[in-house]
Amino acid sequence: MKSVAAIDLGATSGRVILGAFGHGELHLRHVMRFPNTPVRLPDGLHWDVLSLYSAAMTGVGAASREEPELLGAAVDSWAVDYGLLRGIRLIGNPYHYRDERTAEGVKAVHGEVSAEELYRRNGLQHLPFNTIFQLAASAGTGVLDMATRLLLIPDLLGWWATGVQVAERTNASTTGLLPVGGGDWDRGLMLRLGLRWDLLPDLVDPGTVLGPVTPTTRDEFGIARDLLLTTVGSHDTASAVVGVPMRDAGSVYISCGTWSLVGTELESPLATDEAREAGFTNEGGVDGRTRFLKNVMGLWLLSESVRTWAKAGEPEDLEPLLAQAADAPADVPTFDVNDPRLLAPGNMPRRIEALLTEQGSRVPATVGEFVRSVLQSLADAYADAVRDIERLTGRTIRTVHVVGGGAQNELLCRLTADAVGVPVVAGPVEATAIGNLLVQARTHGLLAGDLEALRRVVEVSFPPRVFPPRARS
Repeated sequence: MKSVAAIDLGATSGRVILGAFGHGELHLRHVMRFPNTPVRLPDGLHWDVLSLYSAAMTGVGAASREEPELLGAAVDSWAVDYGLLRGIRLIGNPYHYRDERTAEGVKAVHGEVSAEELYRRNGLQHLPFNTIFQLAASAGTGVLDMATRLLLIPDLLGWWATGVQVAERTNASTTGLLPVGGGDWDRGLMLRLGLRWDLLPDLVDPGTVLGPVTPTTRDEFGIARDLLLTTVGSHDTASAVVGVPMRDAGSVYISCGTWSLVGTELESPLATDEAREAGFTNEGGVDGRTRFLKNVMGLWLLSESVRTWAKAGEPEDLEPLLAQAADAPADVPTFDVNDPRLLAPGNMPRRIEALLTEQGSRVPATVGEFVRSVLQSLADAYADAVRDIERLTGRTIRTVHVVGGGAQNELLCRLTADAVGVPVVAGPVEATAIGNLLVQARTHGLLAGDLEALRRVVEVSFPPRVFPPRARS
């Protein structure tokens, strides 16, 4: 069967996954998985993007040797972060979006453009690490003056592999530098902020052929044949939404990983004052759709807690902790998972305990209660976001689709169904890679049709698990 390869880079790990298409179904095969470990240096927190590129292309090389009918590959990753180039040289490792420097960028931008005007222009939920704030934080350091090009993370890897510099549109829509609903870069906004629009490459849509991997790339990573690199929804959530087997407008999705993105799909943006006040964002989707969603802090709260416990010599395996959480009392204290104090790396259990104490709640007595408190707080935040979607869009939500790593967390799915009061449809776990593969397959002529046709392939290939809401006691 003909195949394509997804390079899917998450905030904590990356993977290369082969997708083979035949008889209307998609079959996955994991080729390589590798860690994505940030590095703290004296000037801040950075991504080790060189290691990521090497691991990703090594995986593509292995895929090309395993699969004789491999046609191509495409990259998706987290949003907002970028590499700066001077000619063909990378100017330092890219900053991590959790680096604390962005606070100064927020002050600088809002000193020139109010939050209300900014939302009218770009339609984005205020997040202090959006690219526009990162660039403003770097203004005056001299680094932007040195640069000749800015490439978002998936586009940076694509350029190294093919020699072609572009900005894929779904990811570009997260920068704050693109007008809400599309169009070209907002040069007027950049001029007002003293940012150089000439750093930005041309915009392209998902499904664009960048070109073959270069001979140097093939030789370096043992890529066995000519492969085409194409664009997909290179923001990982844009690809994940393609992989959600939604059937109608009564569905919302929760793309649940390090972050939880709670949203629905619209034909056009909804950038009203009410949407801004509720913290919703309008991001570009595949085929011109709008991803109307809210960022919720996600499983980062658990992974960072486990990392803290591991430093103290406690077990690192999450499964026993989830089992303890399932057995814990249901009436655990809850907290605001979107409190900005939970954003940066650090001692997450201590921060959460401080939030609970601050609000007058008791602190969980056991690790199991603590984990259940985190999961219940997430489920409550999801329910609040779903109710906001109903209020803002006028839709009645009948189904919640949970995809990504959170789809494997049975307790979280059950708590979410109970909190929202509608069935949770869990899966697929690899929705991001699946969406990446589906758009590639359409580009190569292996599939045809709109997003609904692609999602029917997901429904057939990856039967989900359904969690009905339980009656409240």
